Amino acid sequence: MGIESKICHIYLLILILSLEIHLSVASNAISTGQSLTGNQTITSEGGMYELGFFKPGNSLNYYLGIWYKQVSVQTLVWVANRDKPFFNTSSELTLSEDGNLLLSNQFNNPIWSTNSSSSLLNTTVAVLLDNGNFVLRNVSNSSSIIWQSFYYPTDTLLFNGRVGRNKITGEVQLLSSWTNLENPSPGMFTLEIDPEGSSQYYLVWNKSQRYWTSGLWNGQTFANIPELTTKYFSDIEFVSNERETYFTYSYQDTSLISRFVLDISGQIRQYKWLNNSQEWVLMWSRPNNPCDAFSVCGSFGNCSTKFSPICRCLHGFEPSSPKDWNLSDWSGGCVRKTPLRCGDKRQGDRFQMMPNMQWPTNFQKYKVQSIKECQSACLTNCSCSAYSYIVECLIWGGGLRNLKELSAGDVNGGDIFIRLAASELPQTTNSKKIFNLAILAVGVVGLGLFGIIVVRIWRCRERRFIAPSWAARVPSGPFKYRELQIATKNFSEKLGAGSFGSVFKGTLSDSTPVAVKMLEGSRQGEKEFRAEVITIGRIQHVNLVRLRGFCSESAKRLLVYDHMPNGSLDKHLFRKDSQLEWKVRYQVALGIAKGLSYLHEKCRECIIHCDIKPENILLDVDFCPKVADFGLSKLFGRHFSRVLTTMRGTRGYLAPEWISGLPITSKADVYSYGMMLLEIVSGRRNLDQPKDGNFEFFPICVARRLHNGEEILSLLDYKLEGDADLEELKRACIVACWCIQDDEKNRPSMGHIVQFLEGIYELSTPPIPLDLQCLVDNLGYQETSGSSSQIYSNT
Repeated sequence: MGIESKICHIYLLILILSLEIHLSVASNAISTGQSLTGNQTITSEGGMYELGFFKPGNSLNYYLGIWYKQVSVQTLVWVANRDKPFFNTSSELTLSEDGNLLLSNQFNNPIWSTNSSSSLLNTTVAVLLDNGNFVLRNVSNSSSIIWQSFYYPTDTLLFNGRVGRNKITGEVQLLSSWTNLENPSPGMFTLEIDPEGSSQYYLVWNKSQRYWTSGLWNGQTFANIPELTTKYFSDIEFVSNERETYFTYSYQDTSLISRFVLDISGQIRQYKWLNNSQEWVLMWSRPNNPCDAFSVCGSFGNCSTKFSPICRCLHGFEPSSPKDWNLSDWSGGCVRKTPLRCGDKRQGDRFQMMPNMQWPTNFQKYKVQSIKECQSACLTNCSCSAYSYIVECLIWGGGLRNLKELSAGDVNGGDIFIRLAASELPQTTNSKKIFNLAILAVGVVGLGLFGIIVVRIWRCRERRFIAPSWAARVPSGPFKYRELQIATKNFSEKLGAGSFGSVFKGTLSDSTPVAVKMLEGSRQGEKEFRAEVITIGRIQHVNLVRLRGFCSESAKRLLVYDHMPNGSLDKHLFRKDSQLEWKVRYQVALGIAKGLSYLHEKCRECIIHCDIKPENILLDVDFCPKVADFGLSKLFGRHFSRVLTTMRGTRGYLAPEWISGLPITSKADVYSYGMMLLEIVSGRRNLDQPKDGNFEFFPICVARRLHNGEEILSLLDYKLEGDADLEELKRACIVACWCIQDDEKNRPSMGHIVQFLEGIYELSTPPIPLDLQCLVDNLGYQETSGSSSQIYSNT
């Protein structure tokens, strides 16, 4: 054989060896001594995922990551060296002799490693599985996993991945957003399990500020993510044992490409891939409003879903980093275009009003008497950035975070005045205008003085304290007592009386029917009454009676509401000829729950009604329920409600904590709601005494039927003749019995009750309330079922 022939054989051998190496790398695994470099990748066995080096967008940095093989738009699901990039393709991923994966840059310096210390490392292989998990496992035993990427997630939770905590090592698996579209390093937002040990997850800004919770795990899903149900997923699991706590899930359709990601905007989002249109489609997100993510627009950034993108700088400000803003990273916020000139009397600072804004956090309250004094307090403080004045003066120093438009019904906000350099505001005057204004001022000074005198006389007569800065915040503003006297025909047509006063029918001058409540017993000062009326006037919900206005003249205090033509619920529910069918009753119960959920969970401060009963539920022309008197507990103070124990119509709805003297929370309303829900089911008062003398305490009767698995149709109001949806009837009974549990911690929140009634997820059978049972036993009450009766002994 000649020399040339030998050389050809050598070249051929080298070519074959190189092809073998390339083919092995192109599989789904990396063995000891093998490496991955340049454009080489490995692909999972089913062809779903691919691992290799990538460069995001126009970035100059390279990373090692995993993406979807079958998706035309490269979508990353995991990044190894997310905060340690390298700068060219000559870096290398190797399965070293010690069995660890090692990523080195072009200078052979280590960038990232699995850094495992298992005794099995010398017999390992790195494999990319078809669920997207990149694992180090034993060569001879595929179930012996030494290290896996699922334990180190980045911004995406894949099927069968996990987010949780190892209770032994303290190691936490959390999701953290990318910094921006071209930088996968950890951003400002994280999704992590409650460090205090509960079964809920939090979205956290800057490792310090929680702004959303998943709600507690109820055995099937999380309270605030009803989409995570077996309707869409084949397996949803929250695992909690001595070793670890974590959440994982998988889809019914294994061919579906979907991802659960913590976006750079601070929302968790579930996407699915549509092959037909070749795009990712959003299935759901939390929080629902992207502007609810804390400080998503940074300092002096204004968030609104009307914008695209959602963040803009305030007038007089510009992005601190235009490049980052172009990459959808707004966390750096905005900076002033022109520095403030605090103390400069000639060219000092001025203010620009931003109407109807949510108040930023970290304000200070100042005791002043007017909006002018509030503005002055801000001007004299060089660190003051903005102020707001409605009933009190609020002042902000430093950067303003969480600026966004006020949501419907939200009371945590108002007009905000942003401090700017005078040059940033339009100059509307010149010398000629100033001269003309001076002449005009001199010409009208006499008229002005005359007007002041008239106004003072009028104020003294009317004894009114309404100011335009806040009166406009009540829908129809203030009324004169004389107006309401005429509207109600001198309070001649009485609609009813309640714990806080009497209600009269009236008609306004524009023919609008109203209900006028004349308050009795309020001892609040004018300022406090005014502040509370403003708060109540802002609260709007389809299941809350709308406050149209008010009157306050001397000791006369009246509230004006929309008139409800169908009156109160009790007048329909307890009538012998009631025509209130089951479908309407169930929708009434659901609507009341939604209204109370809004008061408890959506308002700036939790509003506890303190007097839930059928008399305080009004029905409009379509029998849509409206919770009434929901603001009176604020007007009178919750201490006033302690006397409700002796008031007519309330006995039987009071939670045990009223009697025991324990602190009153929103769960007291939940108890009252449960008692009322049972009356909606039975069509009679829980405390009514039957004509045969055998007392049937309905709540215990329902609880026992459920506990024993007995039929419940006979619990239904006899007037309905059994015409009801059995599933809804059972659901209503179960919800009601959970609501009347002795310990408030065992009662659900009103938000959960809404979800239970809507059938989003199920409730287990409630225990029998022991305090109620003991009361029944001790008083010798009997429970009647059909024609037989049974006396229960103490349990």
